[in-house]
Amino acid sequence: MDAESWHGRLSSGHWYRHLPAPLQHSLLAHARVRQLTAGQVLFKRGDPPCGLYAVLDGSLRISAVNEQGKEALLSLAQAPFWFGEIAVFDGLPRTHDACAVGPCTLLQVPQSAMLQLLAQTPAYWRDMALLMSQKLRLSFINIEQLSLAPPSVRVAHRLWMIAEGYGEIDGSRRVVQLAQEDLAAMLGVSRQTTNTLLKALQEQGVVRLGYGEIEILDVGRLREMAQG
Repeated sequence: MDAESWHGRLSSGHWYRHLPAPLQHSLLAHARVRQLTAGQVLFKRGDPPCGLYAVLDGSLRISAVNEQGKEALLSLAQAPFWFGEIAVFDGLPRTHDACAVGPCTLLQVPQSAMLQLLAQTPAYWRDMALLMSQKLRLSFINIEQLSLAPPSVRVAHRLWMIAEGYGEIDGSRRVVQLAQEDLAAMLGVSRQTTNTLLKALQEQGVVRLGYGEIEILDVGRLREMAQG
C-alpha cells in the first residue's frame, strides 16, 4: 500500500487531522511506507537524523540503554503516533533507540524532504512545534508523576494515558498491548510491585490481565484513579 492509502488511519490522530490539507498532502506525497519485523531496530541513539515517522500498525519501543544494559523504557508508540520531530528541528543525532515490538508498519518522511517542505512554507514550522510541545507537556506530566504520585496512581495514570493514545485519539483503546515488565520499566518500579497493583485493579473490575496485554474494563474508574 502506498502512503496515500493510510490517510484515513492517520486522520484518527488529532495532530494530523488538524493539519492544513496541503501539509497533509505534502507529507504523504514525500513519504514512504516501511515494514519492520519483530525486534528490528529502526534507529539507535547517536544515529543521524532520518526524518519524521508515524506508526501505522503495530507498536514501537522508544527507550535508552546504559552501559550496564539497564533499559529505560520511555513509551510504546502505537498508531497513529508521530515521532522523530526533535531531530527535524535541531538536526542532531537521535537521542533514543526505536525498535519494533512485533511486526510494525511505519510511514517515513525523510529528513531532506521535511526540511525542503518547511523551507518552502515556513508557516508549517508552527504545526511541527505543536507536535513537539505535545510531547513536552507529556514529559512534564510524567516527571511530576514520578516525583509526587504514589505507585498506584502512577500505574493507573500510565494505563489511562496509553489507552487514550496520549491524547491523540478519540475514545479509548479497550485492549493495551503491554507486558507487565514494560509497564514497570516505564514507571521506575519493580515488576513485583506493578503486578500487585495490577491485580488490585483486576479485583476491582477495572482491568483484566492477559498474556502481554491489559484489557480496560472500566475507563471511567481508571481515569478517576489516574487523577488521584
